[in-house]
Amino acid sequence: MKTAIFIDGGYLRVLVRQADLQYAPDYIEKIAHACLLEEEFLLRILYYDCAPYKGSPKLPVSGKPSSFTGSDEWIEELSAKPQFAVRFGVLKFRGFIPKKIPLSTSTLSDEDFKPRFEQKGVDMRLGLDIATYAANRSVERIILITGDTDCLPAMKLARTAGLQVVLIQFPGKTLARELLSHSDFQRQVGWPS
Repeated sequence: MKTAIFIDGGYLRVLVRQADLQYAPDYIEKIAHACLLEEEFLLRILYYDCAPYKGSPKLPVSGKPSSFTGSDEWIEELSAKPQFAVRFGVLKFRGFIPKKIPLSTSTLSDEDFKPRFEQKGVDMRLGLDIATYAANRSVERIILITGDTDCLPAMKLARTAGLQVVLIQFPGKTLARELLSHSDFQRQVGWPS
């Protein structure tokens, strides 16, 4: 059965780190292949994420510039792997938020705050690609690694077009009931070693 795997990188990153595992291109590739069954023929793995934020916003208390200089080398390494296609959204800086609430009554410092980032465009790109695969009948089955209910319209469209939708569940993670309701199969996958 011709199959494509769609990976929400932000979602998978959180799960891998919660499991105290190293989030790296080789491990992402292992996870993707662990999701396949023997009868599934892999057409492509589509990975959706944002490059790290680069910028120098002012710190909330001192007003001094801070520096974010993350590297996107690992994403380029992932995109060079066989059958991988990487789709980029944009990571937006949304200011600083308190690390603890309520805030301490003592004097505040920059250390009491952490940066807040928001992914933009990832869900839309994922949904558009699922819709394109469904419209072109490029595959018979899609495997979806996400916990985001924003994917529901794309999942519904894929099923209406006759594609089977497999939702991946990792150890210790519960998926939203709405996602389960609009998938054909739920597949339990353990963390590869």
